[in-house]
Amino acid sequence: MVATSLTQQLHRNRVPAERRVAFGSYCVTVLVLGALLTFHDFESLPTVLSTAQAGFWITAALAVLADAMPVSLPGKWNTAAIFPSIAFTFAIMLVYGVAAAVTVQAVAVAVSSWRLKHALWRAIFNIGQYAVAFGLAHLVYATLRGNEPTRLYSVVGIVAAALTWFTVKYLTTAIAIWLRDDVSWWRMVLGALGPEAMTTGSLLLMGPALMMQFRRPEFIPLIVLPLIAVRQLAIMTARQRHLANIDPLTGLANRKALIAEVTSAAASHSRRAVQGDAANRFALVLLDLDRFKNVNDALGHEVGDRLLIAVGSRIAQAARTTDLVARLGGDEFAIVAKHLESPEQARALAEKVEEALQTPVVLEGIPLDVGGSIGIALYPDHGCDFASLLRRADVAMYSAKHSGDGVAFYEVEADQNSPQRLSLLADLRSALNEPDGGGLSLVYQPQIEISSGRVVGIEALLRWLHPTRGPVTPDELIKVAEPSSVMRLLTRWVLCQAVQRLAQWEAEGMRLRISVNVSVRDLHTGEIVEQIEELLRRHGVAPGALQLEITESALMADPNRVLATLTKLHQLGVAIALDDFGTGYSSMQHLRRLPLREVKIDRSFVISMTEDADARAIVRSIIELAGALGLRVVAEGVEDESAWRLLHLAGCDIAQGWFYAKPQQAEELPLWLAKTRAPVPGGMVRSL
Repeated sequence: MVATSLTQQLHRNRVPAERRVAFGSYCVTVLVLGALLTFHDFESLPTVLSTAQAGFWITAALAVLADAMPVSLPGKWNTAAIFPSIAFTFAIMLVYGVAAAVTVQAVAVAVSSWRLKHALWRAIFNIGQYAVAFGLAHLVYATLRGNEPTRLYSVVGIVAAALTWFTVKYLTTAIAIWLRDDVSWWRMVLGALGPEAMTTGSLLLMGPALMMQFRRPEFIPLIVLPLIAVRQLAIMTARQRHLANIDPLTGLANRKALIAEVTSAAASHSRRAVQGDAANRFALVLLDLDRFKNVNDALGHEVGDRLLIAVGSRIAQAARTTDLVARLGGDEFAIVAKHLESPEQARALAEKVEEALQTPVVLEGIPLDVGGSIGIALYPDHGCDFASLLRRADVAMYSAKHSGDGVAFYEVEADQNSPQRLSLLADLRSALNEPDGGGLSLVYQPQIEISSGRVVGIEALLRWLHPTRGPVTPDELIKVAEPSSVMRLLTRWVLCQAVQRLAQWEAEGMRLRISVNVSVRDLHTGEIVEQIEELLRRHGVAPGALQLEITESALMADPNRVLATLTKLHQLGVAIALDDFGTGYSSMQHLRRLPLREVKIDRSFVISMTEDADARAIVRSIIELAGALGLRVVAEGVEDESAWRLLHLAGCDIAQGWFYAKPQQAEELPLWLAKTRAPVPGGMVRSL
């Protein structure tokens, strides 16, 4: 029965040339060994057949008839087909010898192979396996039985022969699968051992009962009834194994089967790496449907289930024959893509799946658009076990969803839970608890009114000199902190430093406004309002000297809660600015409701405007929109005179960038303000 499991796997898996050669050599070896073990017995076969009584022919006919109706469950995760012929051919071996048993078994194999549409080489290999199994089993039986057998020795000989037959047949198949598919040896051998031993063992041990009926052939058909019972038991076992590995809705593999496939592929890759062949890798491709919840809510779960079935079918058709397609649950699907020579093959597969989902699925007369976001994790680049690969494919999938690209590979930079990120987050938390900030500091960049050259504000910019890693970029620092509660601690630290600096400068006669960036996490509660109010009161700083900058993404994450917090800050007297304007999707309705004083044009537009007409048009549109709303406009990233003049002509109010000044240390800023002169339109230079 295991042999059919082998042939099913051989049919679906494409394998490297070196393994094909090894497998082919093994098949030839099995055939040669089978011939050597049985050839001598074939000399007496004509005599056996000519003298055989009715019991032999009835048994032989039942063997062929039994295998003419094999039972095999559909799908990738089916168990082997059930071949009851071995009960009859084992009995024939015990009475009539090896040649007769192999001959009848060969006819049964030919019939079952024809019914199952097996290739010729598969039938020949199976016959070779049977020849080896019968040859060795008969040798053990004859040795233990001796020339003058007693009943005890006969029983021992039959049991030993059955054990030999099963062991040989099972191991020859296991070796073939191991050579051909390069699967994990022990997992493959032990995985099916129990069910195979129960079904095959039951059939083999029916042989003695049949053997005793050869002299009373009229009773042989009665053996068919318990044989049917054994057959049904095998079918039930096969069905249970089948159902344990498939998703009942789509018929695809389930999570259990997916874990087994990934584990097997990882073990296979590890063995090849030890042997110096690590060229092939595999990928775990994870897909999450877009807008599936909308379908369920609008049309009901029945339509949603039909949609999942249709999507699963499309994914299976887009995948290669070597790939395993699974449904993890809900609207998540996964593919294990093996034998990849490069990551681009995984991307090509993902893009093919993406393309397959572009055509709407029509249900209830409604075309349903069900695109998906796809994440890819590679073994061993991104993980060496199922848990790590799945988590990182999930990270990549959400990166694809948020970026709108559709397909994305895992990147450490996008993983908030990578070991590097977690370590950096722990270091950041420790730094915030140290009196000197643990390498954290603020630098200050002036904001200058274009028309007058006057400094109207200072933006506080966060820097971190890590004690062992060196400088940590601001983007990386925020990406690490923002998804966690550490972000609020970091914001509190920055606000405390900025307000203290304001109080110090005011004591020195410098009246400046400081802008501080805050994240969406800071605005989801009113806690930040109380913190700022307490800080301003403690240091005697006027609320108008502090300005908070929020991004459009923070605004749109939860407009109502953010608006409530911003309104309280506005009532306190703290100014609000909208940062990176033009890169998000904030609506006019929200902009009109917000208590804003200014908007900041994203630096990407400012840097590009001298050479890109579209960027210039965007900048002019933002300035006109802000003017209509009564807001000041600040341009970030002003790095040369050309951009500065274009901004002046467009009516921009304030500029910030290296054209005026790089970010300054707090101790450097007073000296810079005293000595530097800012250019003004018309060629004049004004003292700051």
